[in-house]
Amino acid sequence: MLATSGWSQASVSTALVAVYAVPYAVRARTLARRGRPVPGWRRAWFVAGLVLLAFAVSPPMDRWADQRLSMHMLEHVLLGDLAPLLIVLGLTGPLLAPVLKQGYRFRGLAHPVAALTLWVADLYLWHLRGPYDLAVGHDLVHVAEHACFFIFGANLWLALLGPLPKPAWFGNGPKLAYLLAAWIAGSLLAYGFLWAGHPLYPHYGVTAAAAGRSAVTDQAGAGGVMLVEQATVVFGLLIWLLLRTLRDAGRRQELTELAARRGVALDARRIARAVAAEQDERLAERLRGS
Repeated sequence: MLATSGWSQASVSTALVAVYAVPYAVRARTLARRGRPVPGWRRAWFVAGLVLLAFAVSPPMDRWADQRLSMHMLEHVLLGDLAPLLIVLGLTGPLLAPVLKQGYRFRGLAHPVAALTLWVADLYLWHLRGPYDLAVGHDLVHVAEHACFFIFGANLWLALLGPLPKPAWFGNGPKLAYLLAAWIAGSLLAYGFLWAGHPLYPHYGVTAAAAGRSAVTDQAGAGGVMLVEQATVVFGLLIWLLLRTLRDAGRRQELTELAARRGVALDARRIARAVAAEQDERLAERLRGS
């Protein structure tokens, strides 16, 4: 990779932080003035995601990734999984409202089936030898690779966790299947790195030989990085999904009892949709005012 790539990556990092941080801060301030502040925990997740994003494309990480496949894989999971996940956790419906109004034509890309398919296709495409070697050898392709990992990673988590309208069928059961499908797809690729008995990418065979290391061991380490990261994320999200299932059941019961006390005939499916879309508090306020 070119010697200047680390600093070009740093420029991209700064630009990405600005692209996400400035509109977020402006919109959050506007909402606060309107009496609809963004919760502090969501702001904290968002900032943490930006920090990971900046670190993943920083010059030190770029140098490490150029020498070791395991570090390059760490760079990828930070860019494609962890940073997008934290940023999505920092978003709310009111924050995204202006973007959704302008980008309604692209909402179909965040449909769960489309989001999962695009993420898997992007993950496997960039880890084929041709595209991977091209990214290692050319800065602009490397930046495009990183952008794809982040965009499709964010889209994956938006479909599952984001404040977007979701299909009526995409309840907690399908969400579990969605999560497990992503885990299986990522794990299969990770095991490919673990089980390969020869270097998959010539670049890392050369760097390992020059440093007196085993390229196959480093490659197995890359697979291990993927497995550990995915297991950690999936385990955390499984706990979240369990708690969410319990919370949704309790919230549906509360709304049903509130509607009965207010003498309002409310369809159970409407209650379920409101709870699934995290609009249950708004529905409760309407019932109390009826």
